[in-house]
Amino acid sequence: MRVERTDPTLVQRQVTSNVLNSGQPSALSVQLLQRFDLYLKFQEDPVGALHDLHAGLEPTGDRYRLFALSELSYLYAEKSDDRSYYLAAAVYAYALLFSELETDVPLDPSDPRLRVACDLYNRGLAEALAIGPGGEWLIEPGTHILPFGALDLEASSAALSWGGYRLEHFVPAADLEVRGLRNRYRRAGIGAPLIAGLWKEDTDRVVAGHRRIPSNLKIPVTAFLRIENPRASLGRGWLKGNLEIYSTEDGLHVGAGERDWPLEFELSSALAYTLGESHWWDFELAGFFSAAVNPWHDKGAEDGLLFVQPYRPGRIPIVLVHGTASSPARWADLINELVIDDRIVGRYQIWLYIYNSGNPIGYSAGVMRESLERAVSELDPDGRDAALRRMVIIGHSQGGLLTRLTVVDSGLKFWHNATEYPPEAFVGDPDTLRALQSSLIFTPEPFVKRVVFVCTPQRGSYLAAMSVAGLVSSLVTGPSELTKRVADLVSLNPGKIALSGMRLMPTSIDNMRPGSRFIKTLARLPIAPGVHAHSIIAVDGDGPLKDASDGVVRYSSAHIKGVDSEKIVRSGHSAQGNPETIEEIRRILLLNLQEE
Repeated sequence: MRVERTDPTLVQRQVTSNVLNSGQPSALSVQLLQRFDLYLKFQEDPVGALHDLHAGLEPTGDRYRLFALSELSYLYAEKSDDRSYYLAAAVYAYALLFSELETDVPLDPSDPRLRVACDLYNRGLAEALAIGPGGEWLIEPGTHILPFGALDLEASSAALSWGGYRLEHFVPAADLEVRGLRNRYRRAGIGAPLIAGLWKEDTDRVVAGHRRIPSNLKIPVTAFLRIENPRASLGRGWLKGNLEIYSTEDGLHVGAGERDWPLEFELSSALAYTLGESHWWDFELAGFFSAAVNPWHDKGAEDGLLFVQPYRPGRIPIVLVHGTASSPARWADLINELVIDDRIVGRYQIWLYIYNSGNPIGYSAGVMRESLERAVSELDPDGRDAALRRMVIIGHSQGGLLTRLTVVDSGLKFWHNATEYPPEAFVGDPDTLRALQSSLIFTPEPFVKRVVFVCTPQRGSYLAAMSVAGLVSSLVTGPSELTKRVADLVSLNPGKIALSGMRLMPTSIDNMRPGSRFIKTLARLPIAPGVHAHSIIAVDGDGPLKDASDGVVRYSSAHIKGVDSEKIVRSGHSAQGNPETIEEIRRILLLNLQEE
């Protein structure tokens, strides 16, 4: 018998390893097996050893035995693929964590068994019902066989809905590998974290904002199996349980035992799963070159405003607007960071705007403005939700120009770039006249209170002035219906509309040329009084700012006077996911809450 010095990291690994992180039982479970002379039997006859351990379970206390039964049941399930032992692992862990007996004192927070027992419960429950096609999680009420008896399981179908959709295709989050996001976040707690899909045939759209939720959205939910009188029921071998399904919209805690417990959610995997099945990546270039490509795919949608959460009164909208040849997918890292921040998640709701980025900027801005106006009217027709009228819009690159057009008063300045005649002097189709006016005449949207410009070419992009940009611009096809209508309007109003070269309507590339009348007009328009504005400007390199650029936009173009703050980040043009950009946006959002 002796001791000798060794690597403390090795010792720490030995005393903290368990079946979930090493595939081997923890020292605590091994000690208990040896204490009852069951160690060798468990190697040769694990079912018999588990039976003996269960048979000796005391009616109260006996925490070490409960823990060992949970861990060793999980280990045997892993080796045998007998899912009844996964369920047994969850049941034993539940009895350890949530005993109904007053004599069973809750585990001390410093007890290492506490966190491992939570994980055994979570993983055991997740694996026990992963019996559907491809390992999907099936919610099956009825009797489930256990190694020592049975569990009568009830489940409420009312809980299987989210944002007006029914949920389907549940997948254990532990089965998913996350790629493409800088960080993978998990809200640690109790419950089996799952990722659910939306029932594609669901057309019962009765919830406000329901139609704006993308049908491919994946939802993080958590399953919690509540067992009646678990300690007494273990002795009888017959248990009764109720399966409860929670989303983050239902709350982040569940009452169990004598206190509220945090629920475990896998937020990042749901976001990555959504983006992995999204058409947004394919849309980026296709939507730039052709306005005929439908960017929102939901047949019932009238515009490109999308929600990633159900509408909740009292939460301030954050509207994210992508740039040229881009899509909402580019905001993934920002969304991933915001939804895990408790200071933000309960106070804001995230909206996305998707548009054909080759279209004239004024046209895209007009459609976006109408989308926002329509959403506010639909969600709050009586004007009771003050939070809806404290909207924050964040735009990247061209999206920043669309954003600016929500907080300026242009008068007829853009209009007079196209014609010297006033709007009332024109005759033609009323819808065409309205579309033309909404693309050229802008007033501050009263519900927009703060804007953030990210890498925005406020005075144009030097790349748009290059000859290759002209070639690219010539390949862009605008909205065919609008093009035809404007052509009809020109013919009905001879000599009243000035054409730009041979083009009837300019593209966004034309608009962003530094010398274009559009960008020069926009650059001269001040931000409306009462609106807070912030600039986040990327520069690639360490040279002086006057010569700096992000590879697409020069600092001298992105810099504007009169903003509340300007943040310089060292990055290329795609700075939406840059950590410094995200932290600055977080700062601005928290500041926005302080200034309520």
